[in-house]
Amino acid sequence: MRYHLLATDYDGTLATDGRLLDETRAALERLKASARKIVLVTGRQLDDLQRVCSDLSPFEIVVAENGAILYWPATHEKRVLAEAPPPKFLERLRELGVPNVAVGDVIVATWHPHETQVLEAIRELGLELQVIFNKGAVMVLPPGVNKATGLSAALGAMSLSPHEAVAVGDAENDHAFLSLCECGVAVQNALPMLKDRADLVTNADHGAGVAELIDRLLASDLAELGPLLGRHDIPIGAAANAETLRLPAYGATLLLAGTSGGGKSTLVTAFVEQLAERGYQFCIIDPEGDYSAVPGVGVVGDRQSAPTTNEALKLLEQPSTNVVVNLLGMRLEDRPEFFEALMPQLLALRLRTGRPHFIVVDEAHHLAPRDAPTRVAGAGEWTNVLLVTVHPKHVAQILLQRVDIALAVGAAPAETISEFAFGVGEAPPAMDAGALESGEALVWWRRPRGEPRRVRTIAPSAERQRHLRKYAHGDLDDRSFWFRGPGQKLNLKAQNLTTFMQLGDGVDDSTWLYHLGAGDYVRWIRDCIKDDELADEVEQVRHTANQRSPDETRAAVRSAIERRYTTPA
Repeated sequence: MRYHLLATDYDGTLATDGRLLDETRAALERLKASARKIVLVTGRQLDDLQRVCSDLSPFEIVVAENGAILYWPATHEKRVLAEAPPPKFLERLRELGVPNVAVGDVIVATWHPHETQVLEAIRELGLELQVIFNKGAVMVLPPGVNKATGLSAALGAMSLSPHEAVAVGDAENDHAFLSLCECGVAVQNALPMLKDRADLVTNADHGAGVAELIDRLLASDLAELGPLLGRHDIPIGAAANAETLRLPAYGATLLLAGTSGGGKSTLVTAFVEQLAERGYQFCIIDPEGDYSAVPGVGVVGDRQSAPTTNEALKLLEQPSTNVVVNLLGMRLEDRPEFFEALMPQLLALRLRTGRPHFIVVDEAHHLAPRDAPTRVAGAGEWTNVLLVTVHPKHVAQILLQRVDIALAVGAAPAETISEFAFGVGEAPPAMDAGALESGEALVWWRRPRGEPRRVRTIAPSAERQRHLRKYAHGDLDDRSFWFRGPGQKLNLKAQNLTTFMQLGDGVDDSTWLYHLGAGDYVRWIRDCIKDDELADEVEQVRHTANQRSPDETRAAVRSAIERRYTTPA
């Protein structure tokens, strides 16, 4: 199950004219019965909300005052998340004649057109406050407080992440928490700008629209929206046409295979770094201790002591914690049995919480060998798993049959893809049998079936830093740039980007513009530095060179380089 929580606005979304209708309440109860949680996210003050909706029992938590208050209906606990404006602010609003000022624990609210006096009071008193609009309402809150921050606090209290949440709203102040969640929905009566940004717009309005959303959640877990959520997919590198190639953030099982030393651990490290940057939780089952140094992970087990499933599961209860299960301290013959015990518990945790979002099984041929009985494949929702191996033919076939996308690295990628295809009883795809360069992979979408694509993969952060230093300060030798100028009168070698900028500043204008206009800088950066983004930006400078002075084009190229590479002052 992908979605474990519904976050919903109240006025204009769940409620009609401030009232929660019986049929809408019944839909909320249906959703609760599916073991999902519901959080109400509203701009209203808590006492005002309780006046119009006395029974808040469908909601696990209420986020009130536009993100400033958390309230637990079951226990009546209230938590204030921000500081209220000073009393002198309220006094000044009264002096300016602002009527109908509502004051909560944190929020101060009035109505249009009195935002002018509100802003005047903030400016006069030198206060750091923000004004948020909600249709006709004008809300004043401390900076940085909004529905997204309040919902984040609520999710943290429930040990959930925004990736397990669907949000639904209708107005300006709902943009923030819809953007936070994995899927954002607007009811039919929502403002046009919110509908434009939403992943789904319901056919019905108000509470009927929320009930429609709930019924779709219960029927399909919104699986049909998967293709519309591509912004969450994980980039792995650039294809031959410079298109960024991405792997699905949800719903696919992956295989990474190839010869030893071909770059499997490098690609896995880059992949999990991309997951972490996007807030997706991962767990790596690591037989050889290759991933304990991945930044920001919790490690259970080491060379001296074997891990336990309880240690791993306890760390994974926190959405922000990524875990490496290091099996070096465990005998080789015991590792498959440990995997058979751990994997069902990871899948059970995912069934309950939606996490870990990705499970990486390194050395899969040792943990789930082809000739061993593998019961783990039927242990739960087997998706968002990355199997890593040297030879696919040595991995349990029942696991290979689950694979949707295969990635091959190393000296013989076509053979690796063919070995996998034969292993699952399919004809291999047509592909180029040529060897890959370092840092490249061959990617085959098995389901839906496509043609293998060659991709230059994203390097892990440590390797990226090494490459940055190399290209900025190292010696590229036969990949150096030569300033020769028109007529080939010069012979100046730039062995790295730092030298390139120094020489570029020193050569005469005609030499600089000659190479710029011929596209030599772009080709060198794309082919030798292998930085397509930088090459694209320098290409833009080339196209506008006739509108700029030579010094302006030099400055533009230097600026583009310095934004990406560490250079001396």
